[in-house]
Amino acid sequence: MTVLEKFFCGDQAALARIISIIENRDDGYQDVLSRLYPCSGQAIKIGFTGPPGAGKSSLVNNISKSLAAQEKKVGVIAVDPTSPFTGGALLGDRIRLVDMPTDGSVYMRSMATRGSTGGLAAATGNVAVALDAFGFNYVLIETVGVGQVELDIIDTCDTVVVVLVPESGDAIQALKAGLMEIADIFALNKADRPGAEYISAELNTVLEIKRDKSDWELPIVSTEAINNKNTDRLLEKIQRHIDYIKQTGNFERHRREQIRKKIESILFNQVNILVRAKLKDVANIDEMVARIFAGQSDPYTVSRELLRLSSIS
Repeated sequence: MTVLEKFFCGDQAALARIISIIENRDDGYQDVLSRLYPCSGQAIKIGFTGPPGAGKSSLVNNISKSLAAQEKKVGVIAVDPTSPFTGGALLGDRIRLVDMPTDGSVYMRSMATRGSTGGLAAATGNVAVALDAFGFNYVLIETVGVGQVELDIIDTCDTVVVVLVPESGDAIQALKAGLMEIADIFALNKADRPGAEYISAELNTVLEIKRDKSDWELPIVSTEAINNKNTDRLLEKIQRHIDYIKQTGNFERHRREQIRKKIESILFNQVNILVRAKLKDVANIDEMVARIFAGQSDPYTVSRELLRLSSIS
């Protein structure tokens, strides 16, 4: 049997191999994804994002076990930052995500960002497709917690949970950040710490403005992940949000928009590769850089010239 045949028979070793092919962009990885896409689209994708140290991994751990207890299959993608010095990654979620079920109901995959910005590894969306096609009911995606640039999670997930802690600081300033604008649910973790009630009240005050513009409640759930406290309430809000977007039609609209952006991303990448390949044969970029540096030209004129020379325009 081929790896794909084993994959479709439910072999988790084959799943791991397929994910490695996708993540490493091995030869033929796009053909593999072409086989997987028609079998995907059923899994609910939930993103967990927020500042480092907020307890995202522990919350994902608790939510995964709760879903498994409901006889759901859960795939977890945990993204860790790549070291700018060694090129490696700690992939520490394998350390933090402990005592998971061993019956195959929960599958964990750590990934390194490999220089990708936006909080997600470049291949995260494709790996989520593989987990979806494998038959997982839920795919939980935890981002690296890099702050305001973490916005591409909304292009991958159906529901986004922003995890905060009492030490997150001034809530009004936080809400000005793009990261906060993408939240469907707020989890105020480590709620037993001093200041939790204050930041919860402040968030509620600020969110009233957003709630007036939407039928969705934008809930704040106080949690203590280390004690597994209020995991059930958080999961209830997640499931309620999924029901809400399905009833309003936002679920389908959002997924269609995700597909549109995926097509654009693939096209941009292919055009970028094509342009770079053509320019090697038609232009001396260093010479053009020297002309701009000497004040004899400008980047816009040079770019138009390069497009003409490469026959892309």
